[in-house]
Amino acid sequence: MPEFNSDFRGEIKLDVRDSVPDWTPYELKTAPEGAPNVLVILFDDTGLASWSPYGGRINMPTMDRLAESGLTYTQWHTTALCSPTRSTLLTGRNHHVNRAGVIMEGTNGFPGFAGRLPAECATIGQILQENGYSTFWVGKDHNIPEEDNAPGGNRSMWPLQLGFDRFYGFLGGETNNWYPDLVEDNHFIEAPATPEEGYHLSKDLADQALKMIRNQQASNPSKPWYMWYCPGANHAPHHAPQEYIDKYKGVFDDGYDSYREWVLERMIEKGILPEGTALTPFNPLPEDDANPADYVRPWDELSDDEKRLFARFAEVFAGFSEYTDAQVGRVIDYLEETGQLDNTLIFYCADNGASGEGSPDGSVNENKFFNGYPDDLAENLAMIDKLGSPDTYNHYPTGWAAAFSTPFQMFKRYSQYAGGTCDPMVIHWPKGIEAQGEMRHQYHHSVDVVATVLDVIGLEMPEVYRGVQQHPLDGVSMKSSFDAAPDAPSEKKTQYYSMLGTRGIWKDGWKAAAVHAPLTGKGDFENDVWELYNVEEDRSESNNLAATHPEKLEELVAAWFEEAEANFVLPLDDRSARDQLTVERPQAEPPRDRYVYYPDTAAVPESVAVNVRGRSFKIIADVVLEEGAQGVLFAHGSRFGGHSLFIKDNKLTYVYNFLGIPPEQTFTSGELTPGPHTLGVEFTREKSGEHGEAVGTAKLYVDDQVVAEGPMRTQVGKFTLCGDGLCIGWDSADPVSRQYSNPFPFSGGKLLGVGVDVSPEQYLDLELEAAAMLSRE
Repeated sequence: MPEFNSDFRGEIKLDVRDSVPDWTPYELKTAPEGAPNVLVILFDDTGLASWSPYGGRINMPTMDRLAESGLTYTQWHTTALCSPTRSTLLTGRNHHVNRAGVIMEGTNGFPGFAGRLPAECATIGQILQENGYSTFWVGKDHNIPEEDNAPGGNRSMWPLQLGFDRFYGFLGGETNNWYPDLVEDNHFIEAPATPEEGYHLSKDLADQALKMIRNQQASNPSKPWYMWYCPGANHAPHHAPQEYIDKYKGVFDDGYDSYREWVLERMIEKGILPEGTALTPFNPLPEDDANPADYVRPWDELSDDEKRLFARFAEVFAGFSEYTDAQVGRVIDYLEETGQLDNTLIFYCADNGASGEGSPDGSVNENKFFNGYPDDLAENLAMIDKLGSPDTYNHYPTGWAAAFSTPFQMFKRYSQYAGGTCDPMVIHWPKGIEAQGEMRHQYHHSVDVVATVLDVIGLEMPEVYRGVQQHPLDGVSMKSSFDAAPDAPSEKKTQYYSMLGTRGIWKDGWKAAAVHAPLTGKGDFENDVWELYNVEEDRSESNNLAATHPEKLEELVAAWFEEAEANFVLPLDDRSARDQLTVERPQAEPPRDRYVYYPDTAAVPESVAVNVRGRSFKIIADVVLEEGAQGVLFAHGSRFGGHSLFIKDNKLTYVYNFLGIPPEQTFTSGELTPGPHTLGVEFTREKSGEHGEAVGTAKLYVDDQVVAEGPMRTQVGKFTLCGDGLCIGWDSADPVSRQYSNPFPFSGGKLLGVGVDVSPEQYLDLELEAAAMLSRE
């Protein structure tokens, strides 16, 4: 008998009745007895001074409830940006070790920024899945390489391939909460309802989380589960039901300057910050060496209309946050009702500081920030009553980012200061933590969560996983703090920071910070001025000790470079958002001059669709029209940036929706006749506009005739970060044009296909090719 399995200890004879079975080589591992469920709730873009458990004005009843019977951490830190922080929570290694030194849309091909998790970094999902846990991931991902975010893309970095049994959520950095781009497990899906039917992503994610846990408990109640719950909140766009927005009417009328002073007092009263904590200067101001988009306009210099608008932006954000907390509360309620809450280890936290991506004036379309295009105050004011609704893609002004990050300097993206990295964290585990309602002031970081989970369960990260030697965990367990004194020494000793050209290091209670603004493109890193803070005595990092402790500063700067060498941190990259987002990256489908798309297919994500941004292009649709034909032929993007070719009222129309700024650039034909046609548009770029946009001439064609033409401007940056893709014969999610409602499918004839050409070829040459194809139908 051949030796097919040397681990088999039974006995094999000719007859099964004479043989002895042995199941042990095939038995799956079970979790350690009494192992808890684990629920990690990770919000986006939330500064320490935002939420009620930390003294903020945004009511978070669910988080308050968990804090009252759990622990509130006051010095828990992140990387200052979402993809990098999420990678640390996924593997327990530093973000550059995970090859996630920046968001997935900004990867640049260097080792720490490659965007693909190396095999040396097994995930918490993989380890727990192989040790008897059910594993679930709900909500945001944003750790998938951009080119893989496609129906035909490589799945190796998708959740199910990284150790998660189930996934429901979105793959990119953000999505429209009313019209989200959704994935279930390994395939794209459309949202199950519309805003008019009561749909909101936060509610949908809670529904799906409950469904996963209920189904698991119905079939395998003896198995513990791990759930990574990542709602889209509080990332822009800030969308919420009107009743939650209205709860905050007037709450922020005193402005962000006043809020900082008010909330600092509350934070000290609650014990979040020690007595005597100073308020750092309100920054940045125009005279500072910072990114102009990050400037803060002093509240007392605003007009009455501006104050009213800016306060409304904050009201919408607060409503969004509380509404999402209420949805999380439904999950917590269910765990309590089913007797699971007592032995569920819960982390309730956020991935980076408050977001400054809304510009000094706020924005009704955050995508302007990523296109390097300024916001218009008049446009914002005109939308004040629609903020938070499907009509806007809104984001509050930078003043609120600074206020919600009180008492620290700066906000998201600034990794050298606590304003970008110090975030809320509440831990709740009744069975395992005796202390209730207490603070913990130990210094910790997002990289420590995986080590904590494994320590609590009684598992270790293996030295070798699937034949690959593993990178050791960079985090330290927080378990020792569970029953320690609030001010017990931190077991963590060192943590480096580096993000978008900013950098810093914390070591044994001291902090060194290099003065450098992100996304400025100024470079010149050798001349950065380093500051020094004694964080043990100066929690707000307000007293720069560089001049009086030069030896300590030199020690920390040297330590930063040691960490940079060990963690693949270099080179530093402070290029603008538009420059980083438009880097040419290797694609599974190499870019080409001509793309042909056919109807009855899923939306093609922007990452792999034809790139017409900022360049000349031609779009040609082959159709056979019947009487009354109508619908979308081609659409790409959303109402906040994109373009669409469609038939309505028996006329061909092309709309280029430039960053959602009204009016839509519209070109319309005369009456169409039944029969075969080639319908299309040609844009010829002629120059760059004031803000880098492409300026040129558009011509609308019916067959070989120009039926409309005129000036047009197009985006050079992405249409949207929310993922609205390229569609043929329909328009997905949020429609590009307000002249129709989605999906507005093509009907009344036959759409053979659509070609998009970015070569120098003449439109009429292509039209002749298309006509020849039609003649063969």
